[in-house]
Amino acid sequence: MSSTIQTVNPATGRVIREFETLSDQQLDQLVEQSHQAFLDWKERSFDDRAELVRRVGELLVEHRDRLARLMTEEMGKPISQGPGEIDLCKAICDYSAENAAGVLADEARALEGGRALVTYQPMGVIFGIQPWNFPFYQVIRYAIANIMAGNTVLLKHAPNVWGCAEALADIFREAGFPEHVFSVLFIADEQASRVTAHKRVRGVTFTGSAATGRKVAAAAGEHLKKSVLELGSNDAFLVLEDADIEKAVNACVMGRNYNNGQTCVAAKRFVVVDAVYEQFRDAFVEKMKQATFGDPMHEDTALGPIARKDLRDNLHEQVKESIANGAVCTVGGELPDTDGFFYPATVLEEVKPGMPAYDGELFGPVAALIRASDEEDAIAIANDSVYGLGGGIFSEDEARAVKLVRDHFDTGMVSVNGYYIAQPNLPFGGVKDSGYGREHGGFGMREFVNVKSLMIAQ
Repeated sequence: MSSTIQTVNPATGRVIREFETLSDQQLDQLVEQSHQAFLDWKERSFDDRAELVRRVGELLVEHRDRLARLMTEEMGKPISQGPGEIDLCKAICDYSAENAAGVLADEARALEGGRALVTYQPMGVIFGIQPWNFPFYQVIRYAIANIMAGNTVLLKHAPNVWGCAEALADIFREAGFPEHVFSVLFIADEQASRVTAHKRVRGVTFTGSAATGRKVAAAAGEHLKKSVLELGSNDAFLVLEDADIEKAVNACVMGRNYNNGQTCVAAKRFVVVDAVYEQFRDAFVEKMKQATFGDPMHEDTALGPIARKDLRDNLHEQVKESIANGAVCTVGGELPDTDGFFYPATVLEEVKPGMPAYDGELFGPVAALIRASDEEDAIAIANDSVYGLGGGIFSEDEARAVKLVRDHFDTGMVSVNGYYIAQPNLPFGGVKDSGYGREHGGFGMREFVNVKSLMIAQ
């Protein structure tokens, strides 16, 4: 049976559209059609695939303003930040089109009495379950890598951004892709396991919370299918005694509030050594006070709403629980009396283990300040987490900072003296409860391929 899903504008709380979900029979048919498309697509040359992928990037840029408005309407991204997401998508398309043939080229290996080849062959239908926080980037990230590898892809997008999913399907169609190489599944959450179990689906990639990631991995494992998980984190950014405090404050406020604080690799915990704690705290708090929320459709708005009411309410509960357990709220921390799902920029001090602000992921503009006695203590605090996605460090001794994070940070990515998000040419992913597998940098193209050995007698 089908049902309906509503998208809601988080800045106003008003319904935007209604979408009808697929029945199980319609869903099964789409999965089969994706497999049939794969049988042709896998035979296409890298050049043929690259031509269409580049066209997707071009069309994204051509429609950039419209797509930015759509993101703002559906999930509240400040309108000024939307074009940057679209430009990143184009960069991913261009990088993948340019590098896939080299990344997936056959490799000659030695073989006694003959010769050997290692070849990277497409597997089939790859199922992606993607979140709302970067509605275009999250999809392009996995879809383009797998399409260049010769796979076909299915997308289950977060229901609150189904308009963005629909727009992506239109762009792939306009780019000239064969039907069903890229397919959007407008399905209910409970139907996802049906897709994973389908005999035609060869792999599953998921971005989202650790709790849901465990369920996705378990469902994939039950059917002996490979999965890639990019989950949450509570990234620690360290400020050492020799840090440029102004530079650190500016980068940390940006890292905390960008995309309304709803970024998996956002700066969330700020671990500052005792020698400069007050200096950093005073400047950071003042900067966070200036980060006021407003209408995300206005170009000068830097902080928009939280994407859904339930997410805003959960964030506030985490803040209240942290305060009840001893944290001190320096800025923000109160639900505003306004339409929409806004939450103020908030700073918590005296944050300790056992509090959500220390142990969990606060998906919104809430910063946790943590005092460390020294550099060694700061590293220990950073690694005192079940997560391991990203992080950062500020020190004017660059060589020492690089050695510290290279050798001691237990995360998949680290920023040094700045705040960075995904780069098309660098691997993206984490360890521990932040998941496994990698996207970008060529690594994503090799996640769902059959690495096949050919042993040829001479």
